[in-house]
Amino acid sequence: MRYIKGGTKEGLKQSASDQASSKRSLRSKLSPKQAAMNCGGSRGPAATVRCRECSTNLTAAPGARAVHCMQCNCGTRVPGSGRQVVVVPPPRHNPGFGVCRSKKRAVLIGIKYTGRRASELRGPINDVKCMKHLLTTRFGFPSEGIIILTDEETNKCRLPTKENIRMAMHWLVQGCSNGDSLVFQFSGIGTQVPDEDGDERDCMDEALCPMDSFHQGPILDDEINAAIVRPLVHGAKLHALVDAHHSATVLDLPYQCITSKTTGCLNWVKQPTPNGACKGTSGGRAVLISGSSGGKKMPANTLPEPCATMGALTHSFIKALECEPRASYGRLLTSMRTIMRQGGPCSLQGPVGSSVRKVTNFSGVEAPCLSSSENFGIDCEKLCI
Repeated sequence: MRYIKGGTKEGLKQSASDQASSKRSLRSKLSPKQAAMNCGGSRGPAATVRCRECSTNLTAAPGARAVHCMQCNCGTRVPGSGRQVVVVPPPRHNPGFGVCRSKKRAVLIGIKYTGRRASELRGPINDVKCMKHLLTTRFGFPSEGIIILTDEETNKCRLPTKENIRMAMHWLVQGCSNGDSLVFQFSGIGTQVPDEDGDERDCMDEALCPMDSFHQGPILDDEINAAIVRPLVHGAKLHALVDAHHSATVLDLPYQCITSKTTGCLNWVKQPTPNGACKGTSGGRAVLISGSSGGKKMPANTLPEPCATMGALTHSFIKALECEPRASYGRLLTSMRTIMRQGGPCSLQGPVGSSVRKVTNFSGVEAPCLSSSENFGIDCEKLCI
């Protein structure tokens, strides 16, 4: 505490009061996104917790709200992290990202977890490469407007660490405006963590696992929503493709697409949060294409034969758009389900897609899912990225 004139007890009390008032004022001025980017927790020493599934001892980094187990892929809460929110500024700028103010921007993330698990995933890297080819050749995305994070990168700024992914999400939506078309792709491991905020109907938070999630912890859906959904202003749109286990609601969007049991038609169903928390945008639109795992655990990670592979969900998305680029959202979802159900070898276009010979369901996704920040015509509105 700084010394103030007079040095009296009354003066010291007044100084403490002024500092507390200043902190409250700063906290009130922060946007929900700024408050959430730290993902809660204090910056104390590292914590050791037991995995809630296999009881393995896990070491969580200081400030982590959860930690990811490399043995069973389960997410475990760090005791004491709770709902505490630490006042922090937005993530710092990553010098490796450069500056791009194109109206079309994308963040593509693929993680094999090489050297971090008993066996690495096969497919995520080709997912990212094929997605970039689709965006640049079919939808007019400039190469400088696409950030790629994979664990094959030699540039540390482009590794898919928790901090780099946070900065990439911030880069994606920073200064978004009317007419912006944004894409977020993640191929890797997803997990679930017990919810402590009361905003999940199933009492579980979904989360994405960076390459360092076994120590730094996963990125929870609450943070992802605050980072790339809530900042979307009127006229800005985000399309997210997440090929990972437990990814069905990883953006926490309020509208879920379901198939009517009586008519067979696709309809939106609004699913408000139990605690009334707002999970929408600031006027824009967010759409998530992800996968339902049917409540099953992630499959055992057996290495496929040493050939070029890619993820089943990502393959079905790209294949469906190659066959029908201007399909409606309903038609896209139906085509993806058909492609995944039929299986078979990869048959994509482009230099990367043509070299991929095997499609592997590394994420254990059973069927594609669709969710949105708003209600719109599923069968009449065309996908426009």
